[in-house]
Amino acid sequence: MTENPPVIYAVEGHVALVTLNRPEKRNALNDELVGGLKDALRDADAREEVRAVLVTGAGADFCSGADLSALRKISEGSVGDNLEDARSLMELYALIRRVRVPVVAAVRGRALAGGCGLATACDVVLAAASARFGYPEVKIGFVPAMVMAILRRNVSEKRAFELVTRGAEISAQEAERVGLVNHVYEDEEFESRVERYVADFERVSRTAVALTKRLLYQMDGLTFDAALQTGADLNTIARMTEDCRAGVARFLSKSK
Repeated sequence: MTENPPVIYAVEGHVALVTLNRPEKRNALNDELVGGLKDALRDADAREEVRAVLVTGAGADFCSGADLSALRKISEGSVGDNLEDARSLMELYALIRRVRVPVVAAVRGRALAGGCGLATACDVVLAAASARFGYPEVKIGFVPAMVMAILRRNVSEKRAFELVTRGAEISAQEAERVGLVNHVYEDEEFESRVERYVADFERVSRTAVALTKRLLYQMDGLTFDAALQTGADLNTIARMTEDCRAGVARFLSKSK
């Protein structure tokens, strides 16, 4: 009997569906799951028909963070082992930003520690009303180190400080209020609302969305003048795309 894959991946229409598939472990992160996520994201990025990637968790929870074997590896591993492990997770976070289309996290249940980091790393976070978020790493003497690079760009400095130093869980509503979550939907309509949200990316230009995503993240750390120049350069590139030329032509024909 073959073991269930840690990640279930499928492309349905214009949406790449990526499901964390360790429900008996609350979808806890381990090497196989992280590797499966990276493989799925790379495949989705290579498919021109894909307009969005939807990341979900099987079972009751989105992701509870590192599993016991991963924690044991941290405590018993050498500096080299831990550096390799940290780099693997770093590659996942960076890959999400390099994927050309929007990567959307749909969070039911708990998204904690590395699971909260995974959700935060996605471009958009949609949460069920009963979902919970948190970075409890400090409770075991650990630091949510890499995800802070993303968290700090999502919420204010004071909110980020509070989230990573108190280790408390917060509700989906509080996560939305501080900027960690884009939208909260009632549990009973969560799946249908997520489906509609992701489907909206089929009605906009894939090329324009890809260029917009790249520019938004590329502007991090740039001076105002450099950001403007980068925007001007990309604006020029966008004007030359087939999507833009076709879109302008349609607009002009309607306005006559």
